[in-house]
Amino acid sequence: MINEFRRARRRKAADTILVVDAMTERVVGRIGNLSETGMLLMAGAPLADDALYQFRFSLPADDGGEATIEVGAHLLWVDQASAPGQAWAGFRFIGLTEHQAGPLRAWIDAPGSRYE
Repeated sequence: MINEFRRARRRKAADTILVVDAMTERVVGRIGNLSETGMLLMAGAPLADDALYQFRFSLPADDGGEATIEVGAHLLWVDQASAPGQAWAGFRFIGLTEHQAGPLRAWIDAPGSRYE
């Protein structure tokens, strides 16, 4: 049996959360799961190995609105998905400010969340 250890809890995204490349303004995929330190992305656009990206996505906020997060991300790995033209990709966040970490943390810790 393999015991997996992650430093940060990863909340599964029950709804579709689109991720936009902030440099090209193109949707690159949707979030599979999200933590304070990174994310699993179901990518529908080609990604460059070991590259750095600037991503933007919006999370539902406690007040009924949305919190927009823009963060640097380092591509750690890519694995082809079963659907043609899609891939799973693991990213580590870089340059996440405390201002952005607050809404991200609130979304991850929200009641009723499911974790992976």
